[in-house]
Amino acid sequence: MPSYLLLTFARTRAGALLASAAALASVGALHPAPAAAASAPAQTASAHATAAVLDLDGAGRTPVLHGQDSAYDTASIVKVDILAALLLQAQDAGRRLTADERGHAEPMIRRSDNTAADALWREIGQASGLAAANKRLGLTSTTGGPGVKWGLTRTTASDQIRLMRAVFDGDTAARPGSTAKSALGAQSRTYIRTLMGQVVPEQTWGVSAVGGSGTPRALKNGWLQRNTSGLWDVNSVGQVTVKGHRCLVAVLSNGSASMSDGISLVERTARSAVA
Repeated sequence: MPSYLLLTFARTRAGALLASAAALASVGALHPAPAAAASAPAQTASAHATAAVLDLDGAGRTPVLHGQDSAYDTASIVKVDILAALLLQAQDAGRRLTADERGHAEPMIRRSDNTAADALWREIGQASGLAAANKRLGLTSTTGGPGVKWGLTRTTASDQIRLMRAVFDGDTAARPGSTAKSALGAQSRTYIRTLMGQVVPEQTWGVSAVGGSGTPRALKNGWLQRNTSGLWDVNSVGQVTVKGHRCLVAVLSNGSASMSDGISLVERTARSAVA
């Protein structure tokens, strides 16, 4: 799963986050490593990143894209999509989430708990359930991961802005330029926004670097090490406030030599895109 914070700042968080990364290996969100990754041939990282930004308080309603809008592995940013799918299914059934569902949803977003994500991924119907929800949310370029491997869902920065817009800009459309409302009801949107605003401190890097300390932010990050190359996918999506404007920001990256390098790349890319 898993930067415009200082590299030393990123490194202080890398130890804690690497523990979460290791846990992903057991559920298929990461390919098995660290041992497998360490045995991969040494190579020079060729990192890439794409960002998309939508100023919700600006005149335009079309996201601005920075970089090629190609597909990346989601790692744990897909957990927002999983929760959105669960909430849509609950809405369709005319019910609220159960205590058990909330008991999975809240740690899944706030501290990126993978066991909780496993349970809800199964409950929504895995990739097919995600696809059905995404059709209603306006996503056009997101494909669920195979089997239990939700972390290998593929998405684009533009699609992540569509998802963020369905959550944070629900009175307009998930599809840019449309006037239709989000498929997510007001209570569902508020629930997702609230959890994204309560992410544990050690996971608040990424797009939050854009607004600076003390500014409102709600986000979800993802980081994933590939066992075939040892390189990292690091992503960050959410809403930040910049000079009084609410901005949706999605940054997807791959090919970083380390997680801290990936965080630095994501934060640099986010700052440049918003500027």
